[in-house]
Amino acid sequence: MPKYQPSQHTFEKYANVLVNFALNSGNGIKKGEVVRISASESAKPLFIELRKAVLKAGGHFISQYLPDDEKSLNPSRDFFELASDEQLKFYPKAYVQGLVKQIDHSIAIISEVNKQALKGIDPAKIMTAQLAQKPWRELLDIKENQGKFTWTLALYATPQMAKEAGLSLEDYWEQIIKGCYLNQKDPIKAWQQTFAQSEIIIKKLNQLPIDTLHVKGSDVDLLISLGEKRQWAGGSGRNIPSFEIFTSPDWRDTHGWIKFNQPLYRYGNLIKGVELEFAKGKVVKAKASQNEKVLLEMIKTPNADKIGEFSLTDKRFSKITKFMAETLFDENVGGPQGNTHIALGKSYHDCYAGDPGKVTKAQWKSLGFNDSAVHTDIVSTTKRTVTAVLKNCSKKIIYDNGEFVI
Repeated sequence: MPKYQPSQHTFEKYANVLVNFALNSGNGIKKGEVVRISASESAKPLFIELRKAVLKAGGHFISQYLPDDEKSLNPSRDFFELASDEQLKFYPKAYVQGLVKQIDHSIAIISEVNKQALKGIDPAKIMTAQLAQKPWRELLDIKENQGKFTWTLALYATPQMAKEAGLSLEDYWEQIIKGCYLNQKDPIKAWQQTFAQSEIIIKKLNQLPIDTLHVKGSDVDLLISLGEKRQWAGGSGRNIPSFEIFTSPDWRDTHGWIKFNQPLYRYGNLIKGVELEFAKGKVVKAKASQNEKVLLEMIKTPNADKIGEFSLTDKRFSKITKFMAETLFDENVGGPQGNTHIALGKSYHDCYAGDPGKVTKAQWKSLGFNDSAVHTDIVSTTKRTVTAVLKNCSKKIIYDNGEFVI
């Protein structure tokens, strides 16, 4: 029996959402703009439709078409097994500078045929290579802060991805189709309506003079200081799907502990049972019931021991109901209690209440926006109550039973 695959019309709608909605912050690309499309060979049907959608919109594309990491032919593993320290640290500066200057947008498709392709590889090597590419991300950040660059991520299902999540391939695709509104006659209109609803909550949150957030539950007791010049964000098109509402707090004033009931796939490894304890903004204790070494090595990366994002997903918005073994979807899952997640590492500059294009590197640091080569989202779907402590010391519950209550 041939493996399940959505219809071509579904891929056309998927590409249309990504090119003509997600990019340019919900407005789609403009004629003459350049889009970098990155995908692996397993996602070829969607990759082809994305190129066609860019052409139909009058844009230009640059392709990054990557080989899959199969068991017998595994180029990612080959790199880490063969590369010297010098090769791990190699940064193609001239190439990257030219590419960043050329592109206006990027689309990256997550699709894996071997989710544990790097299992057993020394995590220190992986961190070294990732840290070497940090200047590439910094150049894109500068361009994005200037309003000259946007990006989006999306998911393409493979049998292995479905297997990791404990779903059939058809059920896995069903979550993608429902989660991205591809079962709707007009997916873009559906996204516009969802983002408008999210914007109502975001506006209310940004009107509250919040000083501190207290996240409380049977597996969490965490205090997070928002910091100065902060705002909540969501629904920018940066991820499809995106139901989360988030902020990047001042990392320097995070205290308490938190456990996560959802596993984390990172660097080709499955990490389970993550527990973190914070004091004065830094992770002072970290453990995991599986692949703890990978978690600890990641936290050793400069500034990866600090919080970069705090996020909440309202179960009324999300159409995702299953664990997907992929952060892009798991950080947006609805379910009975919605979800809470934090990210260790890099902060988001769009959570700055002002023009990020005018903020210097020194000013980002003084405001407590964390800077790191990593951004690792860790998710929990257990019951949490989030109470905002306002600047006048009064308290207001803003999230309970998986819903915003403001």
